[in-house]
Amino acid sequence: MSIGQPISKASRHQAGSYKRDLGLTGATAIVIGRIIGSGIFRTPAPIMALVGATSLFGLVWVIGGLVTIFGAVCYAELVAMMPESGGPYVYLREAYHPVWAFLRGWAMFFVSETAAIAAVAIVFAEYTGSLLQLSTGTALPGWAITSLALFAIWMLTTINLFGVALSGRIQTLISSFKVLALGAIVGIAFCSDGSTSNFSSPFWPDSFGWETILAVGAALRYSFFAFSGWEGATYVAEEVKNPSKNLPLSLFLGIGGVMLLYAGVNSAYIYLLPPDQIAVSERVASRAMDTAIGATGGILISAAIIINTFGNVSTQILCKARTWQAMARDGAFFKKLAPLHPEYGTPNNALIAQAAWATILLIFASTRSDTYETIISFFAATGTVFNILTFMSVFVLRKKYPHLHRPYRAWLYPYSLMAVSLLYTVFLILTLFTALLPSLLGIAITSTGLIYYYRFKIREVFK
Repeated sequence: MSIGQPISKASRHQAGSYKRDLGLTGATAIVIGRIIGSGIFRTPAPIMALVGATSLFGLVWVIGGLVTIFGAVCYAELVAMMPESGGPYVYLREAYHPVWAFLRGWAMFFVSETAAIAAVAIVFAEYTGSLLQLSTGTALPGWAITSLALFAIWMLTTINLFGVALSGRIQTLISSFKVLALGAIVGIAFCSDGSTSNFSSPFWPDSFGWETILAVGAALRYSFFAFSGWEGATYVAEEVKNPSKNLPLSLFLGIGGVMLLYAGVNSAYIYLLPPDQIAVSERVASRAMDTAIGATGGILISAAIIINTFGNVSTQILCKARTWQAMARDGAFFKKLAPLHPEYGTPNNALIAQAAWATILLIFASTRSDTYETIISFFAATGTVFNILTFMSVFVLRKKYPHLHRPYRAWLYPYSLMAVSLLYTVFLILTLFTALLPSLLGIAITSTGLIYYYRFKIREVFK
């Protein structure tokens, strides 16, 4: 099968079929599980460090939430219309020249999505080390933190080899715990001796200018990362019951709940800690709970974050491997990633390849002192380019296939589409200003996909 040739639905499933074992609860749990990971526990510090004022801190989170809402509106139309596993790859494949869908998948594998798995695994390992230190007084060395992150990736990959039904039950359990854990942070915080004066210390920055705009733009990288993953259920569309109804509904239920939780948790952090302390607190949740109820709070929140990030890594591993399998069955990626397990209906080869590349990225990033921030900067620009193309595919597909059945139509179209595309474009420009070298490296690695895509033509040239 050659890349870019039309293929029938039947031929896409010749390597096996997925099992529709996920209901609305499971799909919503995946959305919540994909969003709530390390972001809300780790990103408040770099955001506050960049903007330095509570008003801009809040603005960054509001923009992140609005972009997420508008993005979900667009994705809901796409996934209801084309409930195929693979997420954005599927929509780009149908809307544009096949090379764009291929490059999105290539970028996801080699730059953005496997890097996100590594980033959250690092936070899991860091908080495990923090819990050990709080409990025993012994700090883990850097190599041990890296080893723990690698252990999480490979252990969870192994679990996901044994069917989506098992994975779905695990996600529902962990997502329920995540909601309870974040709710507990809010409850404990506002029942403690915090200070409302923290919300205005300072409220405005000392001055407004180009530097302020750049700071907000740089901070948005972390806000977008904290909200990232909301499209998680679209990756497993072929495994969801009644997908045209349950997938859009799972997006809105999951995102709406997470936005409320994030607003409460960030308010709790500020109530307990002055902005200048948040800015230097990599483990802000632990520090906030330690302030509220002493050492016991630090231990409890570290344990909660360990479970949260562990579950998020599991959800990412579950969802993202479906893209590599979808590409491979279309003939647009390494063909060995196409088969599904004959008994469990899982893309086991894709799962193992994903874990292997995440391992390489994790080892590379561990050589930097700011590992977490480095990983986020590495894929921010690349991911944004393809997000814009995916959102615009709503417009393209309405023109290309006007009579195709759409069980759900994007709310406030075309204004919602225009808003999210404009916001992402501004964010892309600011990202290139504030993280040029990591962005260029990510774009360069993405571009190497062209060599693979056009490999047959290149061979002809050099014959």
